[in-house]
Amino acid sequence: MTQLSDEIPISPGRPLREIRTDWPDLSDDELLDLRFCDLGLTIKGSALEPLIEQLHEELAARGIGFRPHYWLSTEWFCPDEVPGIAIPFYLAHPRLMRLESAQMLEVEGGTPRWFMQILRHETGHAIDNAYRLRRKRRRVNLFGKPSEEYPEVYLPRPYSKSFVLHLDSWYAQSHPDEDFAETFAVWLTPDSDWRVRFQEWPALKKLQYMDQLMGSLAGQPPAVTTRRRVDPIDHKRGTLRRHYAQKHEQYGLEHPDFYDRDLRRVFSSAPEHQENMKASRFIKRIQRDVRRHVAAWAGSYQYTIDQVIVKMISRADELGLHLMHPEDKTRLDFMLMLTVQTMNYLHSGRHRVAL
Repeated sequence: MTQLSDEIPISPGRPLREIRTDWPDLSDDELLDLRFCDLGLTIKGSALEPLIEQLHEELAARGIGFRPHYWLSTEWFCPDEVPGIAIPFYLAHPRLMRLESAQMLEVEGGTPRWFMQILRHETGHAIDNAYRLRRKRRRVNLFGKPSEEYPEVYLPRPYSKSFVLHLDSWYAQSHPDEDFAETFAVWLTPDSDWRVRFQEWPALKKLQYMDQLMGSLAGQPPAVTTRRRVDPIDHKRGTLRRHYAQKHEQYGLEHPDFYDRDLRRVFSSAPEHQENMKASRFIKRIQRDVRRHVAAWAGSYQYTIDQVIVKMISRADELGLHLMHPEDKTRLDFMLMLTVQTMNYLHSGRHRVAL
């Protein structure tokens, strides 16, 4: 098995931390008051090891000698200029996965299949960094300029055949780097049958290029070999309570007027519609069903969807909105609007700058 290490040695003079061993038995409230650095979390010995080994076997089967390095952090990401991958801390222990589910209503990467999907995507970023592939002219011509800024929002084209489909939310469409990573992930996935699946799609050219590009790397050592880690969990002295408070704030919008334009497109405050059902009452009635459909459609955090719906209900009351179209049409219009709003808010590219 490949050697995995997400720890760094304690330097001389550095005080030893007292690692808690009883925390898996604590209540959620007690667990939230612990610091990250007191948990003693490691990838080694966790359920993540065989999944990472599976990735390495997939790379070997493709003739790729490169292996990313891994560490635990607060979320998934691959830093710029670093050929490594940060994995969310909660995936290293079932007790923390339960806490994540209680706090955020779901666990991103919490099943083996989902974990491997994200890991293959992040490996696309890592190999891009390791071999400085973004400098290649053909790569830029096919995927776009990596220097392009990540957009504040993006409106995907669900029926576009110029991009592969791998992660939810049509993530390949969000940025040239994400397009590259998603294409790599599809190419790497065993039995993906991409030649047949994307036959006659413009995206097939990207996959064919990826196949040629990865073949050219066989036997080539990476140009970037740093083992640098960004925001490792063992360096974090903040509590889990503070982390989740910040996460709740991040995934819950605090700008009511952010929704006004779209709400007014679906509902109306005009006098002729004042006898119709209140928009807030209608949204409450369809909330559970709509949340389920949007989560399946956009792959979004259910916590975020709930937060968005709750704020839309409040804002609809403040604006005095009522139905102006039949309920079936309004339900579909609202679901589409909620999907776009949620996806745009969640979108934040997985790259980080390694400061």
